[in-house]
Amino acid sequence: MTAALGSIRSLRSALANGVTTPTRLAETALANANQNEHRNTYLWRDPEWTMREAERAEQMPRGEGRSFGDGRDTLWGLPISVKDCFDLAGAPTTCGTTFYRDRNGIAEQNSWIVERLRSVGAVITGKTHLHALAYGITGENPEYGDCLQPGNPGALTGGSSSGACASVMEGSAIAAIGTDTGGSVRVPAALCGLAGYRASLGRGNWRGGAHLSQTFDTLGWLFADLEEAPMLSAFYAKRDPAQISAYGRFATVADEFLHDCEPDILDVYRRTIREVEELGLRGTPIEADWWNEAPDIFAPIQASEAAELHRGNFNHVEDAIRSRLEWGAGITPQEIADLRARHEKFRLRMDELFEQHELILLPAAPVAKLEAGADHSQTRKRLLRYTAPFSMAGAPAVTIPCASGGVQIAAARESDESLLQFVAVLAARRKANAQAQNP
Repeated sequence: MTAALGSIRSLRSALANGVTTPTRLAETALANANQNEHRNTYLWRDPEWTMREAERAEQMPRGEGRSFGDGRDTLWGLPISVKDCFDLAGAPTTCGTTFYRDRNGIAEQNSWIVERLRSVGAVITGKTHLHALAYGITGENPEYGDCLQPGNPGALTGGSSSGACASVMEGSAIAAIGTDTGGSVRVPAALCGLAGYRASLGRGNWRGGAHLSQTFDTLGWLFADLEEAPMLSAFYAKRDPAQISAYGRFATVADEFLHDCEPDILDVYRRTIREVEELGLRGTPIEADWWNEAPDIFAPIQASEAAELHRGNFNHVEDAIRSRLEWGAGITPQEIADLRARHEKFRLRMDELFEQHELILLPAAPVAKLEAGADHSQTRKRLLRYTAPFSMAGAPAVTIPCASGGVQIAAARESDESLLQFVAVLAARRKANAQAQNP
């Protein structure tokens, strides 16, 4: 948990009981902002605006009932950051580039994300750093500076939800809105020791948000305490969830697929498998060699859709991204049709896996750290092997933070609430074991 703020539950209880107020929490959060070496957690923030938002939240009437007994939403009064690909009225939306900052100008209306946060009384602390166009997984950005981890300047946060992670780490937000197309919540969460929740494809609403690839774009959360995952599930839910499912089975991936994992990653993966088994679930190894084709299907569809969205503007982004956009623009309609047919077959095969095994465990990334300043030209390709299969499935997934890196656990589409409840049980068991070992 973030020492500067605490947990969602403790803060929300303090708010409900009058021990603190939204304005006091906002003051603390703002004082913690931009604490990484490049001072670029946020690409836009206005402390005066945030304090007015906190005062507005304080005026929302108290009631009775709900989770904290005051009739207000779980997020009421809590400092939350928003990735800077969503419009906030009165602020620019950069999408991680100065070109779109200047071209977009000042947003006149709020995105659905911002409207939803404000409607429940959350206090937005600002708009966070991202890999340009959300089209990268390292958090490097030549215009706004690379996003480094607060307290660890030798390590990148990962991306594209780079500032989202940094905001939670530094204590300027208790939770952060991120997006995940090919791993942009799951990977930075693993690299930064945080929990990350990627919602099922189609949950939430992208109105006022800048897409990268509509086929794969999903919304998500970055936060500190895995046990609090269920508290964030309602934000993206389409309706009241069906009955929570109790899981009894899960799949693990055979060692052949994990050939490029660092030893520490393999160790925490196996340890997490044992933890899940201790909860009474039966694990079954599966052969996942066919997952190796996922990036070959995912990447060109993503590139083609991104190229269409950014047509005419390729020269305004860094070389690596421009090259991907140019490649995407050159993919023919027939090639895309063939790729979509392959995607559909892959998705159906993943559906069958989830039906048979219920849950699937896989390292969120084969590495525990991305060195700042190192050559990461091949990093994206390496990491997509681990993230693209669940992106292709449109599945909800949660990054479980571990002693080194993180493990992603995924379930069938639209089973988000059951998955989040399960990881909370796992987190509670972890805490109980740790307390027993260190009374």
